[in-house]
Amino acid sequence: MDYQRTLNRVETYFDESATEVWARLTSDAPVSKIRQTVRAGRENMRLHLLSRLKQDVRGMRILDAGCGTGQLAIDLAKNGADVTAIDISPALVDIAQSRTPAHLIGKINFQSGDLRNVQGSFDAVVAMDSLIYYQQSDLLDVLDRLGSISAQVLFTVAPRTPLLWLMWQSGKLFPREDRSPIMTPHAPNRLIQSWTGAGKMSDLGRISQMFYISHAMELSR
Repeated sequence: MDYQRTLNRVETYFDESATEVWARLTSDAPVSKIRQTVRAGRENMRLHLLSRLKQDVRGMRILDAGCGTGQLAIDLAKNGADVTAIDISPALVDIAQSRTPAHLIGKINFQSGDLRNVQGSFDAVVAMDSLIYYQQSDLLDVLDRLGSISAQVLFTVAPRTPLLWLMWQSGKLFPREDRSPIMTPHAPNRLIQSWTGAGKMSDLGRISQMFYISHAMELSR
């Protein structure tokens, strides 16, 4: 499946069938035990990625690439960063804006659109679980673009594990009506070996928490 078709499927999913699901998942609203593990896993991954940034992010220009409902962008802004937050889903961007505290308005520039079209330069990019649907060639193209506008790109991929694939295919993570487009699993070592762009790609390790499995990586130059 080519990049544009995948992009369209992801946008439709988040804008039409799963907006409410992700709004609840990324809040403190009660959720099922399965989704509790996803929520906890996502929180651990968020903290893991943030630990790779400088301890003091005040004044840093940071791109939240695939901001979803805005938790990471809001946290970065609270700590003094100037954040650009972009997501393919206008519905999720609307939620993110509505959750932004009044005193942080102006510290976060929310946008909806394609990551490939982001303008400007940044001190760091964080793309948490936003690149997990794309084939390797498309993923590497996006990373090449993000690496051209920042010296540090933190991102995650869906690793090649039998358990993760089984869970996703069997629909255990979400019921059929709000199940996400199928992820494309990647082997981190293969991505590293295939990388021919500027900078170095590194393996940052995996967060595996029941129904949440994601692998962190870094592109730096």
